[in-house]
Order: sequence, then structure tokens, then C-alpha cells
Amino acid sequence: MEMMRAVRLFDDGIRVEQIPVPNPDAGKALVQVHAAAITRDELTWPEALGRVLPVTPSHELSGVVAEVASDVRDIAAGDEVFALTPFDCDGVAAEYAVVPAALLAPKPQSLTHEESAALPLPGLSAWQGLFEHGALQEGERVRVLGATGGVGHLAVQLARTQLAAEDESYDLVFDTVGGDELARAGRSARRVVSVADEEADGATYFIVEPNRAQLVELRRLADAGELKPAIDSVFALEQANEAFTHLAERGKRGKVVLRVTND
Repeated sequence: MEMMRAVRLFDDGIRVEQIPVPNPDAGKALVQVHAAAITRDELTWPEALGRVLPVTPSHELSGVVAEVASDVRDIAAGDEVFALTPFDCDGVAAEYAVVPAALLAPKPQSLTHEESAALPLPGLSAWQGLFEHGALQEGERVRVLGATGGVGHLAVQLARTQLAAEDESYDLVFDTVGGDELARAGRSARRVVSVADEEADGATYFIVEPNRAQLVELRRLADAGELKPAIDSVFALEQANEAFTHLAERGKRGKVVLRVTND
């Protein structure tokens, strides 16, 4: 039985263990993970979803397809891919991960594996907040709250020609911080969308969803030089404890990424 290194979350914390390499069943692909990005508070998600520990964290990957199930036709072994994976399944902080093939998009050619792994969750959050839930149209103005944060800095890049300054009128508020700033800004907007405050009056709150078609568009923008995710720091897979500790600290700028395989 082939074994691999994987980060595993237990009741008493996380550690890197040797576990069997999984096999891709119908509709799935086995990806050799080169980099996996992690998100603040994600170690609390399994309990919130009622999942039984141990589980592997991280739901953002960049890597190379190692094997596909017999019914998968649109990707093949050797393809470089990136993805946001479902939150109710085992994560990707491991040497190999099984991922629904329908969620895998071609990796941006202009980005490293670490940069590509840092893009899916904040990039899709920004895209869905602005264009899906926020319905931002040409000619409209948007104000992004938390513009230097993980989601906000990508929202600013996506909406760069439609950004409104604080003293300008705007049609949409896209909020990534919540609280008093959202309450103040929301009073002047026709539409308010938030990824940070589920209880905000008058705001549409949403949780990001995996979406291959939107990742393909983010890839196009990245390769055109119009979109680039910020990386705060990169840790080796064996440093997962240190990475999650750093994730909880203040003052970060960009994503924290685990390097699984050296490029």
C-alpha cells in the first residue's frame, strides 16, 4: 500500500502523519498536491459541519493530476490544475488528494503553485460577491470594505475601474470586515453584500462555493497580468502547526500557504 504525508486534525491538535494514498472513484481525480493554502478559523469547520475527526484541513490546492477515474474525460494525468474543494470533504494538505474532477481548473501559467493555491477561496469569494451576489454592472460604482485583506485585495483588482472612493457615491458595498464600518457604508448603497457579517441588516451574506468556470476566468485574468494573489508566508507541510499559529496572528498581508512538493 502506497503511503503519503498528510496533515491531520485531531481533538488535541494537528500533526503530520503517514496515511494511505487514496484512490479516485467515479468522477474524481487524484492530484499530486504541490501547494495548499489555509484559512483562518478553518480548524473549527469540521466540528461545525458535524464531521468525525481526524480530518485533513485546507481546501485550496495547486498541483498536477496523477490519475483520473475511468469516467473522467476532460482532464488527464499530467495536467497542472488548481481548485477550491468542498468544505464537507477531506481537505488537501497532503501529498495527494482526491478531488471532484468537475472542480479542477487549469493552473494559471503565470503563477507559481504557491500563488495558484492562494487564489481559489479569496478569488472566488471576490468574484461571487461582486458579480454573482452583488450583480455589479458596467457603469456602476462599488466600495470594497477591507480592501487590503485576503478577499478585499482581489476584489479591488477585479473591480479596479469601478472602485468608488469614500467621498464618492456607490451602488454596491462589498464587505469583508463587518461591524461598524459595514453599518456606516451600507446606509449609502443600493446593494450590500458581505462575506463577514451574517447578521448585518439589509446585507446579502454568502459563503463561497467551488466553481470551475469562475476559476477559469480568474486564471485568464491572472495570465493577462490583471490579477495576482498576495502571499504572506509559505511553510513546509511538516510546519503545519507553525503555519496555523501564524495564521491566527495579526498583521498578515495575504494568504498562508503550505508547500507540499518543491517545484
